[in-house]
Amino acid sequence: MTALVLFDFDGTLADTAPDLAAAANKQRVRAGLEPLPIDVLRPYSSAGARGLLRCALDMTPEHPDYEQHRVQFLKDYEAAMHVDTRLFDGVPELLEDISRKGLSWGIVTNKATYLAKPLVAALGLDQDCAVLVCGDTTAHSKPHPLPLLHAAQQAGFGTDRSIYIGDDIRDIQAARAAGMASIAAGYGYCGPDHPIETWQADHCVNSAREMWPAIRKLLNT
Repeated sequence: MTALVLFDFDGTLADTAPDLAAAANKQRVRAGLEPLPIDVLRPYSSAGARGLLRCALDMTPEHPDYEQHRVQFLKDYEAAMHVDTRLFDGVPELLEDISRKGLSWGIVTNKATYLAKPLVAALGLDQDCAVLVCGDTTAHSKPHPLPLLHAAQQAGFGTDRSIYIGDDIRDIQAARAAGMASIAAGYGYCGPDHPIETWQADHCVNSAREMWPAIRKLLNT
């Protein structure tokens, strides 16, 4: 039986934190501050510019200078977003397992298309990816269910035969709102505010190598 496995990107398929943290630290250096260790910035990486500027500069969108810092952060990130970014261990084998079993897989990310599409291609994911939905593909981004619903529709699957996997509470909220089964990627960034046990995911895994058994269990394959 066919099915669709959808993944978040940052912190789920790819470890993008090193390059995101580097861009965040450039903002600190411009402000006359010392760079922060990557382990301090890593938990904020799934929240993109909003989360990283909150951590790096203690700055939220309500701050009058937030927008200029956000724009500069994105420029710095775009210029060096594939320096240390890598797929998580076990992800290539996971995607091979999914395809070998005749299932389809795709990506639903809040990353903007101009950043996500070239990065997905640089990591060699574009050839077999059934659908790529970015933060600006639909009128809403996660935790709204629309991006997931759009991805399933574009790939030709119902939500009852779709699974969404992510490392942020917004991913699981989006999956639940879309009527999809969900898996929490506990090896990802996961954010600093909500313990993963409170997300109400159907399964939680601690490595990409644990993902395939969880997928099979949800699909009863």
